[in-house]
Amino acid sequence: MTHALIFAAGRGERMRPLTDHTPKPLLRVGGKPLLVWHLEKLAAAGCSDVVINTSHLAEQFPATLGDGSRWGLHIHYVYEGATPLETGGGMLHALPLLGNAPFIVVSGDIWCDADFAALPAAPVALAHLLLVDNPAHHPFGDFALDAQGMLHASGEPKLTFSGIGVFRRELLQDWPTRIGAVSGKSEQPPCFKLGSVLRAAMVAGAVSGTHYHGAWTDVGTPARLAQLQAALPPS
Repeated sequence: MTHALIFAAGRGERMRPLTDHTPKPLLRVGGKPLLVWHLEKLAAAGCSDVVINTSHLAEQFPATLGDGSRWGLHIHYVYEGATPLETGGGMLHALPLLGNAPFIVVSGDIWCDADFAALPAAPVALAHLLLVDNPAHHPFGDFALDAQGMLHASGEPKLTFSGIGVFRRELLQDWPTRIGAVSGKSEQPPCFKLGSVLRAAMVAGAVSGTHYHGAWTDVGTPARLAQLQAALPPS
């Protein structure tokens, strides 16, 4: 896969006061910004073009990361405005820059040691999600994974979506019909959560998944950032 999207537009309210002056994906852990860990892994997996969506303190991303050449990447910044478009709206807004083939999607506020090269380059479904064991702060999980590797919005046991996956642009075809009456979808540009689209696709049996057993952290609070820092080797 040559293209990837990193979600980096969130305000990071739960990380305040750290995010008052630094976007959450640019907070440092293990000696470098969270987002740099993703860029290094995407480059190692063969990606060439990375789209980063921005909103809060958007100017800091190009100032910190540049054009991506230091990793052998081309970074494209997509500014969503002062109010983020949520994950679904953000992907739709970035879609013209993501090519025609399946692309990797990574949440900018997670840390994971998964090998992005191991993700399916041509998923059988419209999306393929990496799932992890439910963390203490999210005990009920998100989606159920069946024995055939397909995901369902209902069912037990549920696992947690890691924020890492492979998507086909066709997932967003006819997206207004897929998600029904959702607040924000009629705005310009539209603002809606990717989860609404994924759940609709799951009903049609069009989302697959893998249970990943490696290290993963949702860096959502200062305490979890500190825990991750303590767990990583000294930089």
